[in-house]
Amino acid sequence: MISAATPVAARDPVLSFPVDCALGKDCFIQNYVDADPSKGAADFTCGALSNDGHTGTDIALISDVAAQAGVDVRPVAPGVVRRVRVGTKDQFLSASFEHLHGQDCGNGVVVDHGGGWESQYCHLRNSSVTVEIGQRVGLQTTLGQIGMSGRTEFPHLHLSVRKDGQVVDPFNADPLTYCGGDDARSLWADKIDYLPSGFVNAGFGFQLPDFDKVKWGQAHHRQINIGDGALVFWAQLFGAQTGDLMRLVIHGPMGTFHDHEEVLDATQARAMRAAGRLLHNGNTQPGHYQGIASLMRGGHEIDRITITTTLTAP
Repeated sequence: MISAATPVAARDPVLSFPVDCALGKDCFIQNYVDADPSKGAADFTCGALSNDGHTGTDIALISDVAAQAGVDVRPVAPGVVRRVRVGTKDQFLSASFEHLHGQDCGNGVVVDHGGGWESQYCHLRNSSVTVEIGQRVGLQTTLGQIGMSGRTEFPHLHLSVRKDGQVVDPFNADPLTYCGGDDARSLWADKIDYLPSGFVNAGFGFQLPDFDKVKWGQAHHRQINIGDGALVFWAQLFGAQTGDLMRLVIHGPMGTFHDHEEVLDATQARAMRAAGRLLHNGNTQPGHYQGIASLMRGGHEIDRITITTTLTAP
């Protein structure tokens, strides 16, 4: 893991994590501020988790369904609300991702922390914003909830931090003249490990799942009937890189039901792979089945995820 350890200057704010979620479990950082001043993109480690010109930190949830359950967003530091936008519809369970011109942020809040520092919170859920302009907010104040408003293809909080109107990367508060150094100056109060890739979610089905349903969180079947004809295990990951090795293994009452390895042939922000077998009398027994997905890079395991389903008799 890569983490920033250099103490911040006394005049700089100390930031608290703004989303009510557990990193690496039910949320993850999909994108960081672009540290590459040229055409192209790189995060503060020189990794691939950014887009050209990206101005914030994207804290993503594992699915639209998870966002619909309600995940609170709080300010990174105390301050005063200076701007609010509400009334932009969410696009949960949609593949269109339309937004009005000039409203890329969707429903949002801007908080002034004093000394030229401010933070902006984008893509909040419609009707979830609870603060008003001029209101003083603390670390426990709920600004709103993560949604799917504005220009977004997945539920996440886009957090921008600025000093005197200029974007500051909270993972490296120094001017963006380089990336990958071991002296990155973090503004976070608590250590946040850098995860270059990882699994978003996983599940079972009786056929290759539709990728939109995977992203929405509606593709996993907790129970599959033998008469459905096949048992398929799938896993979605973020930060996939060319040359990564992904392994999908299914264990059942009779031992290993299926074992599949695949080398990824493209670098992608999001990717999905699936593997399975047709069901017949010779290989099928009702009971509990466990899927284990692992991601290997350079001979080292980056992440793994497990999930179960129940196979029932016709």
